[in-house]
Amino acid sequence: MPERTRTVKEQAGGSTAVRRYSRASPRRWDLWSKPRGMIVFLAVWEIAAVVLLSFGIATAGEVTATDWTRLAALAGCATLHIQLTRRQEERRRNRIASVHIDLSGIWTFPAALLLPIHLTLLLIAIVRGQRWVNSRRPPHKFVFTTFTVAVAALVAQRLFEALAADDISRLDQSNGLRMFALLMLVGFAYALVQALIIGSLLALGGTASPTLRNVLGSKSDNLLEASTIGLGTIATVLLVNLPPSIIILVLVSVVGNRLAEINQLQSEARTDAKTGVLNVRGWTESAQRALNRASRSSEELALLMIDLDHFKWINDTFGHPAGDDVLRSVAQTLGEVTRPADVVGRFGGEEFLILLPDIDRAGAELAAERVRSAIEDLRIVTTDKRGGQTTVAGRTTSIGVAVYPRHADSLEAMLQAADGAVYDAKESGRNLVRFAADVPPDASVPPAQRTEG
Repeated sequence: MPERTRTVKEQAGGSTAVRRYSRASPRRWDLWSKPRGMIVFLAVWEIAAVVLLSFGIATAGEVTATDWTRLAALAGCATLHIQLTRRQEERRRNRIASVHIDLSGIWTFPAALLLPIHLTLLLIAIVRGQRWVNSRRPPHKFVFTTFTVAVAALVAQRLFEALAADDISRLDQSNGLRMFALLMLVGFAYALVQALIIGSLLALGGTASPTLRNVLGSKSDNLLEASTIGLGTIATVLLVNLPPSIIILVLVSVVGNRLAEINQLQSEARTDAKTGVLNVRGWTESAQRALNRASRSSEELALLMIDLDHFKWINDTFGHPAGDDVLRSVAQTLGEVTRPADVVGRFGGEEFLILLPDIDRAGAELAAERVRSAIEDLRIVTTDKRGGQTTVAGRTTSIGVAVYPRHADSLEAMLQAADGAVYDAKESGRNLVRFAADVPPDASVPPAQRTEG
């Protein structure tokens, strides 16, 4: 099963900062700067985990020679996987600032199903110990995640024992489908325990922006997790019925790590690192596809260009970290007030773009007003120039709207038209929604140049 963790890049950059941090005195750990609720949750969960695991060990069955053989096979495969992908995993972990899916769960999941809990915990210690040596993450994060994986393994083991433990070695056409469904159910439970516990910690203060994506992972994260569930299920079946063939999964897991890294790089190339929404490149690609679909089906669509009013004042008054918090909050708000099919992106600076497929002029006006009102209602808790807590509120935005094909017949022309409408909103007093002129501007004229704010 996949192991969920969260890695935050240190300001000093990469694994070097993490290694320095890991050697710091416990009194200097950034754990103590976290919200009290998060610290209490972490402590209570780890105490509960010790109690649950102690109970599991006390009620575990006896260890057999087969158990030791399976442990050796899983430990060997896991070690090969971890060491062969060490550099890739380190690069992936250092780049990401959200939920991280660790593919070494391919090996801990079969252990949870097939081995007594104390041998499963031994394998988890072997796997996690190597991860610690390779990455040297902050100790409280490492211990918390290790306990969470261990408890998830105990839950999966007891659920599997209750449902199907005696059938796994007698697979045939009569019970194959049932066994597969049960294995996937147990795998889902294993993943769910980790998602809920780690997601709860993140929501309580483990992430600066506790959005659903940052707490539970993106679509790609969860697809990767589902793939790891499948590989863990295959590893379980092979280990029972054809043990030598499990080595094949080492090659599969190495390729999986590489594909995960490539997918991450592709996502980074399309995503704005500061806000988490699409960057200009990613937004343009998605918007052009939506525009092509609208052209083929003769549908209308709209483009909103959103320019935060007097944004420079925020940076000058509270500092650039506060400005970054405002941008992140606005991006999060745009995701909340738009439809799943809408395309949200950051145009640069304090400007955002939203493409609204299958919408007419009236619908676009309602959407733009909803965005304007939501931003005006934001109360953003942030820091001032001296690091003290402050709240930024009452900020406004000017929004320009262009509707296809009424105002323009290409994406470039729509950007041009919406940009002109924003300029009109600024000149008319700001905190307004303005539509582009019905006659599209000359496509050769570049978007209007405005001063910031």
